[in-house]
Amino acid sequence: MTEQEKGHLPITGSTAAGIADSVRGLVDRGVLVPGDRLPPVRSLADTLGVNRNTVQAAYRNLVHAGIAVSRRGVGTTVVGVEETATEGAASGNSSTVRDIGHGNPDATLLPDASSVRLAPAPPPLYGTAATHPELGRVALRLLGPDLADRAEDAVISVTAGAVDALERLLATVATTGDAVALEDPCFLSSGNSTRLAGYRILPVPVDAEGMDAAALRAALDDGARAVVCTPRAHNPTGVSLTHARAQALQEVLADYPGVLIIEDDQFAGLSRTPYETAIPAGHSRWALVRSMSKSLGPDLRTALVASDPETAEKLSRRINGGTTWVSHLLQRTVAALLSDATTRVAMEAAATHYAERNSAFLSRLEAAGLASPSVDGLNIWVDLGVPSAAAAADLRGRGWIVRDGGLFRLGASGTGAASGADTHLRLTVHELSDAEMDRLIADLVAVSER
Repeated sequence: MTEQEKGHLPITGSTAAGIADSVRGLVDRGVLVPGDRLPPVRSLADTLGVNRNTVQAAYRNLVHAGIAVSRRGVGTTVVGVEETATEGAASGNSSTVRDIGHGNPDATLLPDASSVRLAPAPPPLYGTAATHPELGRVALRLLGPDLADRAEDAVISVTAGAVDALERLLATVATTGDAVALEDPCFLSSGNSTRLAGYRILPVPVDAEGMDAAALRAALDDGARAVVCTPRAHNPTGVSLTHARAQALQEVLADYPGVLIIEDDQFAGLSRTPYETAIPAGHSRWALVRSMSKSLGPDLRTALVASDPETAEKLSRRINGGTTWVSHLLQRTVAALLSDATTRVAMEAAATHYAERNSAFLSRLEAAGLASPSVDGLNIWVDLGVPSAAAAADLRGRGWIVRDGGLFRLGASGTGAASGADTHLRLTVHELSDAEMDRLIADLVAVSER
């Protein structure tokens, strides 16, 4: 596009959302392509006859949606489709390179869904209730003790996994450009889906006790309409809320009664850490999400959601029976597995395996002088004190595929290196033998000292 053409872009709109939608349309039609600069804020505001803040908000929405990028001295530029980091096995894995960055449960420890029998039932048709009553009863039995004073009013919904729950729940309170508070570092899929929805992400740092209370208050003061918090086995750090931190978060959130609090308890069923909640007693908008992916397997595509009646009603409009619901066949299978004694024994064995193997690795880390705050979950978060991207590349040369901690960052980079780059790695080590753990520790030490 020529400079003259750029000066006459047919951008329209009188609101931030309208201007952003207009630019989106130009990108979709190919009028704007990657590398094209958008008009300066002042000139576009003058052309459209709107306040500069309106154009700034529109450009901010485009940046958060991944359509544009803003750089000091350059302005706002259209970007191309970038590769998004996701969970799962790395490409290029081979017999000479061990993937310990995948974040998966051990497939051999997942129950066999075909081991349970389902009673005959009429096929559900359009208009059938989205939540199968059998799974609803099982969910209330499992979640009820942790809901405490909220149990009596809680409504159960079923979504196609935790990320699906997050997307649908956020849509009940937020629209493009609205602010959402997320943990930093953040679970990859949660960060990706929130960014793609066009929400303004407000990063809240996570330390060894969980989400930082003071930073959360700052995010709420900045307009966050929803908060997503992991009560235990946080991915990627493996930290869990302490009782004291949970109480501090409750005190903060009690001052914002209209904010939706979403707790992503993704490791429930396998966790060795007691459940602590950040939801204050009597809070009006809340949701507790418990995915079955780690305990029963990702392919079952099921998460249980307990929420307040208003949130559940709004959520139900996005989970219409017979159209966007989770298959009742899957729901009945999950209900049968959760009620099966053999499956419960298998889940307990899996929980013991993850806890013991991670503990064995953490002991070796400590002996080697390397730091980790991890206490629960599938992953170990290790601070090497050197830039994580370079460390990940070095370890690949030594035969290990790991996750660069910088991929999980929403805000400022991690600290600890002179360059200011992130210094952490996320490792999934529960399938390693003792000998493999020893070799990995030796390689981590070697990389940390370079």
